[in-house]
Amino acid sequence: MRLNLCLLLFFVISLSGNSQTPIQNNMERIYLWTNNAPEETEAKHDAFQTEDISNNVTRLTNVTNPIMEVFTPDPDKNNGASVIICPGGGYQILAIDLEGYEIAKWLNKLGFTVFVLQYRVPGNQLGALNDIQRAIRITRSKSKDYNFNPEKIGVLGFSAGGSLSARASTNFNKETYKKSDKIDKYSCRPNFAVLIYPAYLNKGENNKITPELTITDQTPPMFIFATTDDAYSNKGSLVLSKALMDFKIPVELHILESGGHGYGLRKGNIAAETWPVLAEKWLKNIIK
Repeated sequence: MRLNLCLLLFFVISLSGNSQTPIQNNMERIYLWTNNAPEETEAKHDAFQTEDISNNVTRLTNVTNPIMEVFTPDPDKNNGASVIICPGGGYQILAIDLEGYEIAKWLNKLGFTVFVLQYRVPGNQLGALNDIQRAIRITRSKSKDYNFNPEKIGVLGFSAGGSLSARASTNFNKETYKKSDKIDKYSCRPNFAVLIYPAYLNKGENNKITPELTITDQTPPMFIFATTDDAYSNKGSLVLSKALMDFKIPVELHILESGGHGYGLRKGNIAAETWPVLAEKWLKNIIK
């Protein structure tokens, strides 16, 4: 009787805490780190899905074993380029479907090989930077396996994922973790970046560019999209664009009047329906 009661209690706790239920996905997975991720103290496990499914968004958190999930285009559509997607979520969660899987399928139709990154959350911005740098290196090392040009690798991020993509594009000369194998000999510089409603770009004094974002003549070209009614990204997008222009880095900036924040590319939002059209044209030009 006592055993049965304990089993029942365990079952109830498991149901009530569905944040302990890892997302299952049948996509091909690439694990970023052979051993524990740098400075990671928690045991490796799959990401957990949160209880919050508002707005029909699947949210992951507690990432301790970062991965990339691979989405390949039809062979006859393969354009020879690849994109690593960084979902947003305030560095606390990952909006994995809205700003990950749905974007990957769109990019596949354009011919890109796509890697959806589950970087470390919550509250681990250094770990997230470690993860995107390692992800770019792994992607470059696997270019022959997936039939794309290793010098046509981009990053595409939303909100905090846009911040992470900007950090990857401006910190590629910084060793943020100890190199451990031959993969770490590859460059972690992305060849282009797409930032959609990017956050945390103007954290400097008096709304200046975030100090970590060091622009040089080696910073890759960027496409930036925001809306005036989005306090998370409107000023930051302007600040970063000006910094890029000051260094004569190619940048295409679009600021729409309305649209808000966190819309992905789902229909019914003018911003969500606009940026993919503009980004598609820019991407086709940048990978020529």
